[in-house]
This record gives sequence, C-alpha cells and structure tokens, in this order.
Amino acid sequence: MEDDTAEGRRATLRTVGDRPVLRFERRLAHSPEKVWRAVTDPAEMVRWFPAAVETEQVVGAEMRFTFEGGNAPTHGRILELDPPKVYAFRWNQDVLRFELLPDGPGCRLVFTHTLGGGWAGRLTAGRTAAGWDVCLTALLAGLDGEPTEPPSGWADRVGAYVEVFGLAEGETRRSGDGHLVRFARDLMWRPVEEVWDILAERDAPRPGAKPPVWFTNPYVPAGPVTEAVAPRVLEYEWLHDGEPAGRVRWELTHDPALGTRVVLTQTVPARLADLRATALAAWQAHLEALFAAVQGELRRQPEDRVEELRKLYEHRLG
Repeated sequence: MEDDTAEGRRATLRTVGDRPVLRFERRLAHSPEKVWRAVTDPAEMVRWFPAAVETEQVVGAEMRFTFEGGNAPTHGRILELDPPKVYAFRWNQDVLRFELLPDGPGCRLVFTHTLGGGWAGRLTAGRTAAGWDVCLTALLAGLDGEPTEPPSGWADRVGAYVEVFGLAEGETRRSGDGHLVRFARDLMWRPVEEVWDILAERDAPRPGAKPPVWFTNPYVPAGPVTEAVAPRVLEYEWLHDGEPAGRVRWELTHDPALGTRVVLTQTVPARLADLRATALAAWQAHLEALFAAVQGELRRQPEDRVEELRKLYEHRLG
C-alpha cells in the first residue's frame, strides 16, 4: 500500500542543474517484478499512462505516444532499461524516470519527471503534478485490482500545487527609473481565443476606451487602453490620484508543446514604490480567479485574500 500521509502522496519540485524536476514516491504492496510490468509493458501502461505507447524494450529504441481525440502523435526514446529497477525515457523535451526499490514484501516507486521548455516549462509543473497524481492513483488501483474513480475538483488540484510550488507568485524588478511588477501563469490547454473572450467578455477593446473589467482590478485604477491586438495583447494606463502613473500589459501566448500562458506586467514609478506589495497581491488574487474561470469555475476572490497576500509581499519587499 502507498504511504497514506499527505507528505507521502504530494509531489515535490526542485531544480537539478538548470531544469525543474518533479518527484513522486509511492510505497506499494507488490513485488518489483509486478510493478515493473505495469510501468514498462505498453499493454499494461494503457491502464494508467496518459497516452498509448509503442516501442521496443531496448535502450535507444524510439517511442511513439498517441492520445485519444486524433491529436498528432509525439515521440521519444528509451534512455535507461535495467529490469526490474530503472526505466527512463525522453518524451518530447521531458525525461521520465521510474525507479523501483525493494521495501519489505513490496517495493517503493520513485518517479521523477524532468521538465523541458525552460522558464515556460516550469510554469506547467502544477498541472503536470496534478495529472501524474491521477495517473499514479490509476496505476495503484490497477495493481490492487480495484476500479479507478474519475478525478474531480481539477482546478483546485492544480491550484494547490501552483500555490505550494510558488508558481502563483509575482516578482518585482528595477526597470528604468522605477519598477516592473510581473506575473507569468500557466492556463493549460485552453485556446488563446477562449481566454481572450473570458477577459474581454466578448467585447472588442479599442485604444482610448476603458478596458473590459476582467482586465482590471479595483486596487489598480484603470485608465484608457493604449494597445489592443485581439486575442493576444491588451495594454492600458493605470491611474494614481486620477493621473497616469504607468502601464498594465496583458500578453497571451500559446505554445504547441506547452499550452497557453499569460504574462501580466505593471510599471510602477519610483515615487510609488510603496504600492508594489498591493499591486502584487491584487494581481495574484486576480490571476487565481482567472485560472478558475478558464477551467469553468467562476469565483470571486475575497478581499481578505488580497490582504493576506499583501502582508506576505510587504515582508518579502522589506
């Protein structure tokens, strides 16, 4: 049986060299030989792995991964094969490694997923960890001969990992004679056009007009739009005491290998540096609500969430 504590089930994220690595560990009441077949035999993997696998069991063999729904297959190559101990392969830009360690009458499975794609690949760690949790649950159920329940609360699962891994947090850096507040957030596989429709509420923002409400938050008073290129870019002035103080810029990007992401920035003049903590808190809460909306769960962030985050950012900024 697997470790029944939250710590035993939760993935960890660390950096090895310059690449992010997810690590999972499960204790199983099954022999290494039985688990080995489940994690290496394509006929067994179909019960839990997210894609159908075609390959030969030899180091260097090419691999083909096919998803349901008619998407183009992806490819990889076997890197390590030491039965019944270690199985590792490259999948697109990523590397997956399964290690089985004897543990009493059963074994311990250590699974790592090294993420490719640089900083943008790291943004996907939350949804990737949540996805593997579901897959590993199906693997264990299959080994135990039990049915697998469909996963629920997907947005909350991903959001919890995003929070734990620090992927929801923004940063601030010096820029010119002021500061730049910046967020980058993974939006999974929703098309850019659909995300834009949520933000723009099916309106057509234009320079000189007020930006749609979803592009704004009440802690950063919005001025007129300065640039609008649907469905990718919206920029507008933000106001302090009714006067222009800087720019807020939204950029939506879709990467065929990594999915959709949003990069949000706000320029803050040096004289208003004390507002950075509030801006960071307000935008983090706003992007949390956007992520839920993109997953079909409309919600409003309570004001105490912004206050909680503001205190954390004030402490970080000193």
